[in-house]
Amino acid sequence: MRYLINNSTDPYFNLAFDEYCLENIHSEEPYFFLWRNRPAVIIGLNQNAYGEVNLEYLTAHGITLARRVTGGGAVYHDLQNMNYTIIGRNPSPQPMVDALRLLGVPAELTGRNDIFVEGRKVSGYARRVAGNQEIIHGTLMYDVDLDTLQHVLDTPASKMKAKGISSVRSHVANLKEYLPQFKSLDELQEKLFEILSGGDGPLLAQESGYPSQDEINAEVGKIAAEKFATWEFIYGHSHEADFNYKKKLPCGTVEASLRIDRGTITALTFSGDFLFDEPSEDLAKKLIGLRYDKATLSAAIEKAGAGKYFRSANASEICSLLLGE
Repeated sequence: MRYLINNSTDPYFNLAFDEYCLENIHSEEPYFFLWRNRPAVIIGLNQNAYGEVNLEYLTAHGITLARRVTGGGAVYHDLQNMNYTIIGRNPSPQPMVDALRLLGVPAELTGRNDIFVEGRKVSGYARRVAGNQEIIHGTLMYDVDLDTLQHVLDTPASKMKAKGISSVRSHVANLKEYLPQFKSLDELQEKLFEILSGGDGPLLAQESGYPSQDEINAEVGKIAAEKFATWEFIYGHSHEADFNYKKKLPCGTVEASLRIDRGTITALTFSGDFLFDEPSEDLAKKLIGLRYDKATLSAAIEKAGAGKYFRSANASEICSLLLGE
């Protein structure tokens, strides 16, 4: 297969690169590229960001949250995970499976868009069609930090009911244990690139009539900034979710029941045995319609005066309650 080069580790740029190539770089034969992301969680197009990811953990550890334009579940990427993309007419992940088998890994496709080795998942992939072209992109776990993977996808499900597509958890494995002949993912990636390309050259040869790599990168950077890196796409695309949180505060026990849809609060009620000077319903009305994020809520509660509605409580405590912290 012919190929493109993408050396970026920015999740937003890389997702935009996928979309740009699918929609703008057409080829009679499938082509591919290999790429990596810095630590990030990538959720499927129709997933609820609040229901699939431990957002508090992501924030505390500087892990990026991004949304892709294909379906499927949430996945964790770090620099020890290699991603692959194949674009063309009726592309298949089979070339990657064949490449792994050539290297001695007993890999096999399953019915749910995954690659398994001895009953454990080493790769998940998703697809999307645009015109007469289709994209397949997937992960390939080499030496991913499995503890972090577990934490980022560990959500307080008992406190939430969410609409949207839920991830299916599988037993996972790193390919490193099956590939002792390689000292690093860099070595493995180089070998997979060699196998998949089979001696074919780059797709963007001068005589092809395609835009230059610099022209592509400039356009992709614009798409990344205007779409993939925006709050509206990452959070605002989330489907409806109901949360219920309870916390003991200086005023007593406070329980918050709230509904989030498209990243904003659409319903909110407070209950409990707390002391107050003004009814909590008044604060709830001020918060409905706001973005469900810490900065927005903190500012609004501070302005409203938390102590009036929850005696002796401050804005930080009420904000933490609403976010489930």
